[in-house]
Amino acid sequence: MEKLGPGSDADTLQVLAMIPRDGFSLVVDAGSGIGRQTLALASRLQTTVHAVDTAAKHLDSLGRYSAQLGIEHLVQTHCMDMADIPAIFRDVDLLWSECAAYHIGFPNALASWLHAIRPGGYAVISELSWLRDEVPEHVHTYFRRGYPDMRTVDENLSIAHAAGYEVIATHILSRAAWIDGYYDKLEPLARSLLDHPEQAVRTFAAQTLEGIHVFDSAADNYGYVFYVLRKPVGETTAVA
Repeated sequence: MEKLGPGSDADTLQVLAMIPRDGFSLVVDAGSGIGRQTLALASRLQTTVHAVDTAAKHLDSLGRYSAQLGIEHLVQTHCMDMADIPAIFRDVDLLWSECAAYHIGFPNALASWLHAIRPGGYAVISELSWLRDEVPEHVHTYFRRGYPDMRTVDENLSIAHAAGYEVIATHILSRAAWIDGYYDKLEPLARSLLDHPEQAVRTFAAQTLEGIHVFDSAADNYGYVFYVLRKPVGETTAVA
């Protein structure tokens, strides 16, 4: 799998262009995974992007991909918990996180990472969000099991304001970014594992296919939303 989650370079760069600033001295990608967006950011910004992830194998893959693209000098990997970012990084100009903040909780991530960002710096964080008030029951049932903490866009905007951010913009991840290179590769792989001798593998494959079916039938009731945020200039940077 070249992608470990929904996303596309086109969406990443479209959101990057929403930030009213051209250059960044310190960029951190929280929960980088194998780094599709890390590479897109590094290539466009031509500045070092610090990729943070707890999986060493993902960071090793990112290192290989960056070398293949000839931009290994623009990617620095850190095998660590994204919750520890404020203890390691100071005065971050741009903190980026796609499909990862939920690992430590969206409200907790926003509150924690604010301390690592310099006044006037930016955070771009994508979070799975409800997009409509009326949601089919089978979709609600699926996410009550899989992600019961999922909130509406307005609720997440309120969380961002309460954490101390200014909201610059939002962007809904395109439907194609879920399918191309992700679900279109994941679905046949999951189907091939339905008869695997290990029960745990069969269960995981069935759950994966259920998630794809829910997405196909959900009529855009949910999606990943990028929240483009700014730390006010009047805020000071401190360790939580």
